[in-house]
Amino acid sequence: MGKLQRLDLRARLVVEGFLTGLHKSPYHGFSVEFAEHRQYMPGDPVRSVDWKVFAKSDRYYIKQFEEETNLRAYLLLDTSTSMLFRGEADGVSKLRYAINLAASLAYLMNHQQDAVGLLLFSDTVNRLVPARSARIHLRVLLRELEIEARRAVRRQIREEEPRKTRIGRCLSYLAERIPRRGLVILMSDLWDENQEEILAALKHFRYRQHEVVVFHIQDPMEAEFPYRQEGLFVDVETGEQLNVLPWEIAREFRRKVEDRAAFYKRGCSENRIDYERILTRTPFDTALLRYLEKRQRLH
Repeated sequence: MGKLQRLDLRARLVVEGFLTGLHKSPYHGFSVEFAEHRQYMPGDPVRSVDWKVFAKSDRYYIKQFEEETNLRAYLLLDTSTSMLFRGEADGVSKLRYAINLAASLAYLMNHQQDAVGLLLFSDTVNRLVPARSARIHLRVLLRELEIEARRAVRRQIREEEPRKTRIGRCLSYLAERIPRRGLVILMSDLWDENQEEILAALKHFRYRQHEVVVFHIQDPMEAEFPYRQEGLFVDVETGEQLNVLPWEIAREFRRKVEDRAAFYKRGCSENRIDYERILTRTPFDTALLRYLEKRQRLH
């Protein structure tokens, strides 16, 4: 229960901080919470006055944000073993970052009265929580995310077998089982050799009339490959070990990482899918704003 409360608190603090910054930014027009009022000030447009409140209180109040409640969204979270990688001692793993991001998105969606569901997958689909908009549903989602976080810790100490990634196959399976048209948000490192299969699965969601946002999550050490000393590199999904001289492969490794990201960015753009490459040190605001931008376009 304590960990669940911490995840809830972390998500709430992220969202409240994001909304506070958003209200002060050029994006002030976003519908980001329940209708809220402030006293009318000289210069405010008269059309913004809430006349129902005036009738009850005999005072002028401005309704700042309009409530919109008809979005249905699904958070798709990759829980494969490659997501456990953490390159910086004071950083977080890709999976923990994705869990915190998913919790923050769920918190924001739930407080907008949007229906939100959760899908966890690795080599197979592990958990599917249907989309609901009820306030109590948020605790169900957070509990599932915290359970997955604990499973990840067990996998790290090898109490369970590694989970290889089969992103494309899992996404194709899920595309057929999300019952209603809505918004699909994928959080994954996209670390799968079959890139064409993944892109085909994302196209499948579009064919089913879903809007899609892809958050391509990377560890800074993967993107930058700053290693300088000879060492033993281990494939976290296969256990394969390779003695590496980093200075001999750094340029080629970075090129392949960039080529992979460019492939997904190009493929997503061609299919009207929003793509965002995110490092685990990136503030969550980037992803939350991308969600709101997509939400605005859907209404």
